[in-house]
Amino acid sequence: MLGAGSFVVALMLYAGYLYIEAFYSYFHLGTFAVGFDSLEFALRSLRLVTLPVFATLVVLVLIPYTPELLALLGVPERRVRAVREYGHTLARLHPFLIVAGAVLMALWQPLRGLNWLAPLCVAVGLLLGQTSAATARSPRRRRAWERAVSLVVAGVFLMWVVALAAGDLGRRDARRTAHRLVHRVAVVVLSTERLSLTGPGVVDENLGEGLRYRYRYSGLRLLVERDHRYYVLPLGWRKDRDATFVIEDDDSVRVELRPGVRPHGASTRG
Repeated sequence: MLGAGSFVVALMLYAGYLYIEAFYSYFHLGTFAVGFDSLEFALRSLRLVTLPVFATLVVLVLIPYTPELLALLGVPERRVRAVREYGHTLARLHPFLIVAGAVLMALWQPLRGLNWLAPLCVAVGLLLGQTSAATARSPRRRRAWERAVSLVVAGVFLMWVVALAAGDLGRRDARRTAHRLVHRVAVVVLSTERLSLTGPGVVDENLGEGLRYRYRYSGLRLLVERDHRYYVLPLGWRKDRDATFVIEDDDSVRVELRPGVRPHGASTRG
């Protein structure tokens, strides 16, 4: 039980790291350069637990207990036995599921966004191969090390599935963020010296002599803030041409955060 819990925690940290890495690399930032910690990795991993994923996990957990659940619901015994036999047959067919995963790997490029199906098939096939139904009719008894190797390999393939899903979700969320920058927190930078803040949508104003913060820059949106560093983007930011600015909050700079543009149809009542 402890080993399974440790594996889940490791999987959450791994998924969170890959999600954050995919998201922020889209904006030319490194995960550790920004300064995320393990708690944030774990929390970001929950982004993967959408309703369809959660429903699928619940179904997978309940599948082994289907005969018992049917019996509790008053389903006739002969039908319960038939369902149990179907389950045993599926478990004994686990080699075909592994082969199907290998075939899907050969079709990696055409699958595109469904690449995760290949390692998932292999992982599920390996796990089914460890069930009592799959081993009951085996001509020889499996040794402990063989079972251990199968479980380790299945775990590696599950981590591969998570890596593919987390990376894909991170990139999709990054693209969505870039397309909706106007809705993010607006940033106004006031500086004692002229800064090299240029880009599509950036407004550079000279407020005149006699003011401590003479130069004002607007048309910026906040991506993330860490340790008095503000990572900001110009409103017209594009991945292939524009920079992400890093603003250090010190005595020569004042950073003001203001509301972004509300999405169309959002309530204006506070």
